[in-house]
Amino acid sequence: MALLVIASCQLMVVLDITIVNIALPQIQRSLEFSTTTLSWVVNAYTLTFGGLLLLGGRAGDILGRRRVFVFGILLFVVASLLGGLAQNGGQLLAARALQGVGGAIASPTSLALISTTFREGPERNRAFGVFAAVSAGGGAIGLLAGGMLVEWLDWRWVLFVNVPIGLLIVLATPRWIKESERHPGHFDLLGALTSTLGMTALVYGFIRAAQEGWRDGFTLASFGAAVVMLAAFIAVERRSKQPITPLHMFADRNRAGTYGIMLCLAAAIFGMFFFLTLFVQNVLGFGPLQAGLAFLPVSAVIAVGAGLASQLLPRYGPKPFMVTGALLAAIGLAWLTLTDVHSTYAGSILGPMLVFSLGMGMQFVSLTLMALSRVPVHESGAASGLLNATQQVGGSLGLSILVTVFGTATTNEAEDQIPRFMGQATPAERLRFERTGQLPAPWSDEILTSGVSAAFVVAAVFTAVAAVIALIAVQVRPDDLERLKGGVTPGP
Repeated sequence: MALLVIASCQLMVVLDITIVNIALPQIQRSLEFSTTTLSWVVNAYTLTFGGLLLLGGRAGDILGRRRVFVFGILLFVVASLLGGLAQNGGQLLAARALQGVGGAIASPTSLALISTTFREGPERNRAFGVFAAVSAGGGAIGLLAGGMLVEWLDWRWVLFVNVPIGLLIVLATPRWIKESERHPGHFDLLGALTSTLGMTALVYGFIRAAQEGWRDGFTLASFGAAVVMLAAFIAVERRSKQPITPLHMFADRNRAGTYGIMLCLAAAIFGMFFFLTLFVQNVLGFGPLQAGLAFLPVSAVIAVGAGLASQLLPRYGPKPFMVTGALLAAIGLAWLTLTDVHSTYAGSILGPMLVFSLGMGMQFVSLTLMALSRVPVHESGAASGLLNATQQVGGSLGLSILVTVFGTATTNEAEDQIPRFMGQATPAERLRFERTGQLPAPWSDEILTSGVSAAFVVAAVFTAVAAVIALIAVQVRPDDLERLKGGVTPGP
C-alpha cells in the first residue's frame, strides 16, 4: 500500500507533463493563446518542476519527508483546481507554474521515501522497478487520459482530474507511510534561484532561436543570462556549507555518469512524445482519443522492460541494461527517421515505438538504482531530487533543442514546397495562403514530416551518447551486486 501511494503521486506528477499536450488546440481556442505563447502552457510546468526539484529534495531531508510529501501534493491539487478554473492565458500559466512547484516538492520526496520504506535488496529493487515504470510510462498514460477527457468532457478536466486523485493520496499517506527522521540544516534558496533562472533562460534561448533565429538580440541575451546564472549557481554551491546540490555527488563516476545518461534519455523521450503526437494528429489525422490510444503500447512495453531489468539486476548488475537500453532507444529513434507522409501507424510507427519503449524501461530502473547507490540516508532526498531534476531539465532543454532543429528543417522544406504549391494551386488556394501563410495538405504534411524526421535524427544521437557514457563511465563493483541481492556489505 505504501508503494501504491508513492507510485500514484509520481504518476500524477509525471503524466501532467503530457496530459495537457492533447488539449493544447482546445486551450488555444478557448483562452486565445497565440502559437508562440501556447508552448508555455507546457514549459511553465516543466521549468518550475525541473528547476525546484533540488530544493524539494532538500526540504524532505530537513523537515521530514512525509510532511513535505503531503504539502507538495496539496499545493499541486490547489494549482490544478485554479488552472481548470482559469479564465485567461495569464491565469492558466500562473497555475501551471504553481503546479510545477507542487510537483517539485512531492516528486523527489516520493523517491526518497522508497529508500527509507523498503529494505535494500530484492524488495527495494522491485519497488524501484515499479517507480521507474511509472516514471517512464506516465507520459504515454497522460496522452491517453488527455485524449479521453478532451473528447468526452472538456479540456479543463485534464487539470480537474488531479483534484480527487491528489486528495485520496493525501488521506492515505498518514496511514501507510511513516515519517522519516529529520536532519537539521538550512535551505539553499540562492542556489535554487540561480539554477532555476539559469535553466529557464537557457531553454527560452533555444525556443526563441527556433522562432526568431540565432542572431536575434533576445536569443543572444537569453544565452548570456543563462551562462551568468549557471556560473553563479556553481559558485554558490561550492561555497555553501549545505548546498542544494552537493557537488561531491559528481565525484562518484557511476553517479555522474547516471546523471549524464538521464539528461540524454529525457531529451529523447520528451521529443518522441511531442513530435509523434504532432505527426499522428496532423498527418495521420487521428483524433484526441485515437492519438492517446496510439501511445498505450508504450506504457505496457516500458513496464515489461522495467520488470525484466529489476529481476535480472542482481545477477548481471545495471551496466548491461544501461548500455543495451540506450542502444535500443537509439535504434527505435533511427527507425522513426524513415517516416514519411505515406507512413501508417501499424507499418511505420508502432514497431520503432515499441523498440524505443523496451530500451527506456530497461534504462530507468537501472538509472534509479545507480543514482541512489551508496548515498547516505541524510542525502537521499538531494540525490533523488538531482536525478529527477536531470530528467525534467534534460527533457525541457532537449525538447527546446529538438524544436530548434525541427524549425530549421521545416523552414528549409517550406522553401521547396511553396513554389510547388504555387505552381499547382487554384486562385482561391493562393489567396487563402497569402492571407493565412499556411499551406494546405499535402504540402503542409511534407513540411511537418521533414521537421519531425530531422528532430528524430538528433534524438537518436542523444541516446547514442547515453550508450557511450554507460559503456565508458559506469563501473559495477562486486559489492554493488551484493547490495542488489540484499547481502551484507561494508558501508559506503
